[in-house]
Amino acid sequence: MLHLYGARFPDPGPQYGSYPQPPMGAGHLSVEYDPRPSAVSEARAEVRRQLEGWGLADLDDLADVAELLVSELATNALVHSASRFRLTLFAAHGILRCEVRDYGNRVPRVLDAGASDSGRGMFLVDALSRRWGCHQDGPGKTVWFELGTCGSDDCGRRQS
Repeated sequence: MLHLYGARFPDPGPQYGSYPQPPMGAGHLSVEYDPRPSAVSEARAEVRRQLEGWGLADLDDLADVAELLVSELATNALVHSASRFRLTLFAAHGILRCEVRDYGNRVPRVLDAGASDSGRGMFLVDALSRRWGCHQDGPGKTVWFELGTCGSDDCGRRQS
């Protein structure tokens, strides 16, 4: 992670760049939301619905964690870019990848949980996801995280 005044930014390394499309037959969903407060709860509900449809909702706390982290990214999109945002979910190869694309250019950063009144959302993303990142995507950015879906104890844990 890059550090600046106590904040952590996503690694610029190639492992945090664009993600290849999953193979045919893998789970995929993409939904766009208008910039209104109810969009966050709608995105959270869509995550739960989709994971249930893919048969992944019963894996440990996968659905709960995915809902929480998507909620954080969607809230950031509304608060910091005040734009429409797109939620995209991929499930393939033992990984659930959740992306939120908005039209802002502010790169997210992880602050210590008690350091300020804001920034705790990315602290949660950093702490609970297997890995996460951010990349520029035309006029805006995509912030993403991955969770393991293979069902083993360390499947969803951060890789060292």
